[in-house]
Amino acid sequence: MTQLFYMFPQKSQYSNTIRTKCLPALFLFLLTGFTPLSATAIVPIIFSPLPALTANELGVIVNDSDPLSIKIANYYQQQRKIPDQNIIHVRFNPNYKTLPIAIFNKIKQQADKLTPKHVQAYALTWMHTYRVDCMSITTAFAAGYNSSFCANGCKKTQPSPYYNSEKNKPFDEYKWRPAMALAGENFADVKALIDRGIASDYSHPLGTAYLLNTSDKARSSRAVFFPKIALLFNGIWPIKTLQQDYIENKTDVLFYFTGKTHIKKIQSNHFLPGAIADHLTSAGGVLPGSKQMSSLEWLKAGATGSYGAVVEPCNFVQKFPNPGILMLYYLRGNSLIEAYWKSVAWPGQGIFIGEPLAKPFAYQTRPPAQNIL
Repeated sequence: MTQLFYMFPQKSQYSNTIRTKCLPALFLFLLTGFTPLSATAIVPIIFSPLPALTANELGVIVNDSDPLSIKIANYYQQQRKIPDQNIIHVRFNPNYKTLPIAIFNKIKQQADKLTPKHVQAYALTWMHTYRVDCMSITTAFAAGYNSSFCANGCKKTQPSPYYNSEKNKPFDEYKWRPAMALAGENFADVKALIDRGIASDYSHPLGTAYLLNTSDKARSSRAVFFPKIALLFNGIWPIKTLQQDYIENKTDVLFYFTGKTHIKKIQSNHFLPGAIADHLTSAGGVLPGSKQMSSLEWLKAGATGSYGAVVEPCNFVQKFPNPGILMLYYLRGNSLIEAYWKSVAWPGQGIFIGEPLAKPFAYQTRPPAQNIL
């Protein structure tokens, strides 16, 4: 990770995405780095519930040239009861790690044509193809290929309109369909991932958020947020901010955010169904063959969602998930794909992986009671 530095979002740039009606000034401080005028007088945050993305709103993109993609899509459709019309069939060489722009544009045009209008997000049923030229495949499917999502060196990239959004239908609102890769090295790994996501639904687990400020200071740029996150969630959710390189033998991991090229002892921990974990580094999203720890290692250890950079992003905090924002939306009921996407301001160089519909903090709706005569 070269020319490392962090930069807070500028107030004027993000003022339209900060929802002050439901978030107090204290959370405004968390997101922007600007101290509110009356922060000490702010009342505790009000967590209004949010709906979770449904199976009917998720499109599943399957590569018909890849037997593993077909097998994953079939199992996911069966387990999540995805409607047939939401299964989007495309074809490309599954050996591509990086799709050429021209090939991707044809695939994206076909996918757009086949996708029902009510679909709000995508699940991608492969691992090996993780990039489109210089941007992540999940952002490419979400918004289309655009070089403004890329950067040579430490530069700003195009922001997401979905960042920190209270809106629940991203395609209807922004014409973006956030995407997440159902990723794994083999079918057994992806099957276990899907099963964990389903097991997490409506479970309201009792877990802990571990926020680590490691010895790798360049990759711990998000640690600037940790004290404010701990203050925000005080009395609402257990937060442990630690000055150490890794945790081990923990039995209650629901959130784990850190920063190093490799994280030790992750297999020693127990990740609850629906858990989210990621590490800030240059190449975590290079899923096959990275010299750094792949974000897939989090899923293999038991997490249900993760995120990693596919090209050198520098350590801008905007290019990685903001733990406070992610937790805010996840704990209010949003699905994993919604909460994760809302937490990344500049997502062009990062890939989202996991089980999109996992919703541990959602509430099941009950049918109206019938009158008994």
